[in-house]
Order: sequence, then C-alpha cells, then structure tokens
Amino acid sequence: MQPAYLVYLVIIATLIAFVSGRIRFDVVALLALMVCVLLGLVPADHAFSGFGHPAVVTVAAVLVLSKGFQNSGVVDWIAAQTLRVGGGLSLQILTLTGVVGLMSGFMNNVGALALMLPVALRMARENKQSPSLYMMPLAFGSLLGGLTTLIGTPPNIIVSAYRAQEGTGEGYGMFSFAPVGFIVLFAGLFFLAFFGKWLTPERKGQSSADELFETADYLSELEVTDDSKANGWSLQELRDACKESVPIVAVIRGDKRTPGHAFHHTLRTGDLLLLEAEPEEIQLVVEKGGLKVGSQAFSEKLSEVKELRLVEAVVQSDSRLIQRSAANLRLIDRYGLHLLAVARQGGRIKERLNKIRFRAGDVLLFQGNEDEIRESLPELGCLLLASRDLNLGRPRRMVLSILVFSLAVVAMVMGWMPSAIALTCAALINILAGVVPLRDAYRAIDWPIIILLGAMIPVGESMESTGGARLIAEGLAHLSQGASPVIALALLFVITQALSNVINNAAAAVIMAPVALSLASGFNASLDPFLMVVAVSASCAFMTPIGHQSNTLVMGPGGYRFGDYWKLGLPLSGLMMVVGIAAILWIWPL
Repeated sequence: MQPAYLVYLVIIATLIAFVSGRIRFDVVALLALMVCVLLGLVPADHAFSGFGHPAVVTVAAVLVLSKGFQNSGVVDWIAAQTLRVGGGLSLQILTLTGVVGLMSGFMNNVGALALMLPVALRMARENKQSPSLYMMPLAFGSLLGGLTTLIGTPPNIIVSAYRAQEGTGEGYGMFSFAPVGFIVLFAGLFFLAFFGKWLTPERKGQSSADELFETADYLSELEVTDDSKANGWSLQELRDACKESVPIVAVIRGDKRTPGHAFHHTLRTGDLLLLEAEPEEIQLVVEKGGLKVGSQAFSEKLSEVKELRLVEAVVQSDSRLIQRSAANLRLIDRYGLHLLAVARQGGRIKERLNKIRFRAGDVLLFQGNEDEIRESLPELGCLLLASRDLNLGRPRRMVLSILVFSLAVVAMVMGWMPSAIALTCAALINILAGVVPLRDAYRAIDWPIIILLGAMIPVGESMESTGGARLIAEGLAHLSQGASPVIALALLFVITQALSNVINNAAAAVIMAPVALSLASGFNASLDPFLMVVAVSASCAFMTPIGHQSNTLVMGPGGYRFGDYWKLGLPLSGLMMVVGIAAILWIWPL
C-alpha cells in the first residue's frame, strides 16, 4: 500500500478515536505517532521533534502568561467593570462577548472564558435572565477573539510556524491576523448580540448554587440519644455499620460545628449529625445507628459555619473526575471536599452521589474550607463558578505583568526575537518576579494540549512527506475545476471547520495546513489566503459541545443539551465562512 494511503488510514482511525472519546485525546495522538513511526511514515529519529517545535513552546508560554494576568488581577479588574453595564439583553451580550473576545486575543481563550463565566452568571442573576442566554454567546465570543492575534489560539501559532517552515521562511507577526480577525470578530459579535438571542436555546438552568441545587431540601438532622447504638462510635464505625459512605456534612456539638470529614471524636448524647441524603439513605443511618430524626432543615445552620463554604464548580474536559465517581476518588479523605449535589444539563441528578460518574460540563456543589477549595479544585480539573469573588490583585504585580507582556510584544513586532523566545522570556520573568509561582506555572500549562501538539505535528508533516496532502488538494481542485480558487477556499473552510467540531482545533490545523500548502501550489497562488482560511475555520467550532473546551465549559451552567449548539452554531458558521473568506481575499489576495 502506498505511504499516502497508510497515512489516511492512521488519520481516519485517529479521528474516530477522537470522536468516540473512549481514550483521552492526548493518548490518541501519541498512539497515532507511534503507529506512524512503526509503519515508517515518520522517521524514528524525528518522532519527538514536535515537542521542541516553536508552536508547542509558544502555546506553553502563552498559558503561563495567561496565569500571570489572572494572578495579577488585570482580568479581574476588567471583569469587575463589565458588571456595571446596564441596558437590555443585547447590550449585555455584546459587552460580555466583546470583553471576552478582546481578552482572548492576548491570553488563552479557555482562561478568558473561565474568568468571565462568574461575571455572566452574576449578570444573569441580577437581571433575572436564564444563564443559557449568556453562556453560549460567551463561549463563541472567546473562540472568535482568539483570531485577532498570533497568540490568541493554537491554530494561529501552528499556521504561522508552518508558513515559516514551508512557505516564505518567515512566520506571521503578532498582529498579522488582526485585520481579518477583527472583521470576523465584529461580524460575529453583532450576530450574537442582536440575532443570537432568538437562536440560543433558553433553558431554566439556574444562576446560583442555592437555586440550582436547593440544598435545604436534602439536608436532615439526626440526633444521638442515650439509647442510640451509635453513642460512643466514631463516624467511621457508623459508616462501617451502614456499609455505605454516609454523607455527613457536619457534626454539631453544643455551639461547635465540625465538618464531617474533620470530626475525629466519638459520638455522644446530644450530638447532631447534619446529613445530606435521600430518604432511603437517612432511613438506613437511623436503623443502623439508632438515631433520632429531627424535623428541621439545616440550610441556615450550615451557612453559619464560618470555616466552611458552599461552592459550585464545573468539570472541565480534561478533568481527572471524568468517568469516575466520588467513591473512587475519595474526595473527602484525599481532597477535603464534600460533594453535596451534581447537576447535569440544568437539572439536579437524583442518583446516589457516590455512584454518579462525572462528565465534562457537570456542575458540582462542594463544601469545604477556603484552603481546600483553592488547592483541590484546580488539581481535580474543576472551574469555580458563581461563588467566586473577584480579586483585584496587587497593583505592583498588575503593572509588572502588563509591562513584561508589552515588552515581549514589542520584541516580536520589531523582529528582535522569534515569538517562542520572546514569550518564554516573558513567562520566566513572571515566574522569577513572583507573579506566577512555579507550581502555578506548571499547573497553568495544559499538558494534554502540549502532548497533542507534540505528537500530531510529525503526523501532520507525514501528510506532506508521503504526498497525502497533495492527493487531497488535487481532489479539492478537481471539485472546483473550472471555477475560481475561491471555491477551493470554501471547500477547505468547510472541511477544516467540520474537523474542528469533532476534534481539537489544534489537531484540525495540524492536519489541514499541509493540504493548504498543496492547494496553493496547485493553483499557483499565494500560500497566505489558504493558511488564513485554515486558521479561521479551525477556530469556528460552534456546532458541538466537544469541538472546543470553551463549548464544554458552558454546557453545565447553561443547561444545554448536545443538540442545542448547532441551532446557533450553524448560522454563525455560515456567516463566518462568507465574511472570513471575503476578508481574507481583501487583506491577503491570491
């Protein structure tokens, strides 16, 4: 079999694995790379060259710089100003999407969305609107904003590196994407603000933890009496007797309230156990422990426990929680977090909490103290939502982070340093200056994306070296035979966009960039418009919740279903294709 057809088989199998989601995408990418090496499609001594590729280094540096903006309070200050906007729904959506779009041009778009999510939820609550009207436009705005600069989104970095390697010998500058990017961004924001509200599904998803989970309805008081079998037991002995992980929120002894996971004494007469459970679970504890059932819901008593907080968090697409249960993870013992409730697609799940297997986009209600929440949620891959307080940071750090980033941009624009070097230097200065602690820097880097890029870049290059990209380009050219290259650009846009809706947009750009080169060569045209089409279309993943992490993040808070995205995403995708190709041909002629 010809090497080109072997590459096709590997890529098709990789796409199927990406879509199925049974194996995480970074592992799939590594498998694809190893298969290509074993088949001789990628030279063994070149297998890991992708991990030193400038695009991979640049993405990692941008993620660290994004963390610096968060820590310094720059973006929190911007978010705080956004809350002041008044007016109707259209103006609010325009403001939210505009702010997240501008932020996404200079930091990771998922990070920008994460910082604006609490603002959007608070805005929905204050204006008595469904969060679903804000969430999807906010996610789409973060994708569009990434199109405006070199560092806004990985596809831009990838096509720039590909241009330097295969085209003119020089990559795109920091603001080379801006003319096309801002035209597309403004068109998209206008559509989302003034037409999107009619196409966005309105769900009854709630905008606060109290409304979404109605915690008091599930909290019960159990009292230890003189006759209780549990009198003199530890909580572990009570759990052993029930043969269940008893969901005890707190033990109240006199005026002192102790979290269940932190109570290490034995129970005695008069102790009150605050239990979060379904009726059958309560009955089991009553029978096994001989406890007395109280009649009062204890949401007020719970809120009085100053050392504890109730917070809601959304499960991110690369979270270690996915396909695991609370019982597997031992959330209380290992992380000090008590899971009180789970919501999916806008509604609370009524199954036993310990048996629920988490999915990306689930909204979880946790109880824990401030330190446990701050340390454990990032480690678990969960994003804190509506209860998050805006932090204005320290003025010195704010000025330093802006100054360091500005110097890096100047170095890139003036050609003093390649983008990977300039941004890495900026990231190192942030670390050395204490703006980003070293531990936070490592946490900020999205390692699955780094692995994906490092593994897929040699696979994408094998498309070019085996002639596979040329064969696809010839097929596209044949379909547009006798017509303008504009038709080929449109086909390239549609294919890349379709890929980005089912696989990571960086992977879509890696696969389609060699095809863009072959198409340009076949038409004897400039490479730039073809690469720009790949960059724009790879970031237009609007039709599914799995096409981009931003889409996945808003699924739970917005109460969306899988099929909701295409209702707004399909017309927006069509608009972006028309506006994007027109803008590209105006700025980057054939």
